Amino acid sequence: MKNQKNTVFLIVILSLFSLSNYAQNEYQDILDTEYTPADKALYEVILAMDKKYFDAYNECDMDTQASLYAEDLEFFHDKGGLSTSKPDLLKSLKNNICGKVTRTLIEGSVEVYPIPNYGAIEMGYHKFYNNQEPNAKSKPSRFLLVWRNEDEKWIISKVISFH
Repeated sequence: MKNQKNTVFLIVILSLFSLSNYAQNEYQDILDTEYTPADKALYEVILAMDKKYFDAYNECDMDTQASLYAEDLEFFHDKGGLSTSKPDLLKSLKNNICGKVTRTLIEGSVEVYPIPNYGAIEMGYHKFYNNQEPNAKSKPSRFLLVWRNEDEKWIISKVISFH
């Protein structure tokens, strides 16, 4: 009876493993697909805006950071929750991030998708380094930024950050 239970258990585990491999293989072509921007010019603009924002972030340039956030900003963080106060977010960045944390973009990870009559979505991977623990490892984390184009000025209207 015990051997029969072990055999049934083994069959169930192997079946689940097989299904997992099937699902993985079924979508492998999507996962292996190289991203090509639909709008190369927009892609370059958003990459330049990402650089502008995160250079300001890394250098504690609060004026530039403030100028790049929308007044009606929504900042979603998987650990900190939702923030809808631009002044509170800027205060938190100044007090908790400035001089303490550095962000680097994972090269080649960014994808940009146009949103007609609004702006663009940028998503990719980045790493954050704690400057007070220079030997600490940093894992890549995913991010999504919604950029709004207002009168030819690009601003961040939504941030979704998850680790």
